[in-house]
Amino acid sequence: MDRIGCDNKSIYLYNMKQLLFISAGKVFPEGAFAFLQFLRQQESFHVKGLFFSPLDYNGIYSASYVPGSDTYVRTKDKERQAVAEHKAIFARRCEQANIHFQLHENDEPWSKQLVSKESRFTDLVVVSGEAFYAELDAVEPNLFLHEALRETESPILVVPEKFSDFNEVYFAYDGGKESLYALKQFSYLFPQYSTLTAEVLYIKDEESDTLPDVDLLKEYVGARYDNIGFSKLHFKASELFPTWIGDKQKVLLVSGSFGRSSLSYMTKRSFAEKVIRDHRLPIFIAHF
Repeated sequence: MDRIGCDNKSIYLYNMKQLLFISAGKVFPEGAFAFLQFLRQQESFHVKGLFFSPLDYNGIYSASYVPGSDTYVRTKDKERQAVAEHKAIFARRCEQANIHFQLHENDEPWSKQLVSKESRFTDLVVVSGEAFYAELDAVEPNLFLHEALRETESPILVVPEKFSDFNEVYFAYDGGKESLYALKQFSYLFPQYSTLTAEVLYIKDEESDTLPDVDLLKEYVGARYDNIGFSKLHFKASELFPTWIGDKQKVLLVSGSFGRSSLSYMTKRSFAEKVIRDHRLPIFIAHF
């Protein structure tokens, strides 16, 4: 049993999930925190808030933005003030929601090394897809979110800003080990969702209605979910799946690895990336 002090409180943590809440934008990630509140209604957990200072692009592109200059100092002070404000919001809301929490001391700009290290010692990373340096790119998930998705060493949940709750779980299944690994990780982390309506989705543009290893799949998933269905969608996942699932309400999507290679994003857009871009539903991604 570990004794951890959090904001003038000493709490005993035993067998609690360890969550990492990452914020890296100019606005507080409301959707990601709404998920913490939703989860707290079902169980206790411990969450660490890791906040990166937002980037002042006007300052960065200014010719006077050099270390030691007045512009540099003012920009850094402004960035650190934003971090302090977000930390204060996070702490106040955690206390109001009776969530065990601690704050990481970081107030510097984005660091994928820090994300890798901190996520290595956590069960789940929670981020907001829209508020994650959203000012960089209003259309596609940006470089920093890409890095968070690639570099985290635990499952990651990307939450839309308008998140409230969900009552269905869809598992994206392709017959491979990564999709089944994601299903396992979600089931291990959230056994309380075994009573929700669940659907395993196999997507392939072909006439056959068969699913790979369907008997073993039904045996495994059927032992974990009370109300489970199996569907095959006959279209190209990367082209039509985001639109298809975007029409669903109160759904969480479980997907396999987002990919580790930055080159893959230049050559092929995954359906997971397009779902994140549309900001319509939370998506749980487990790295294999």
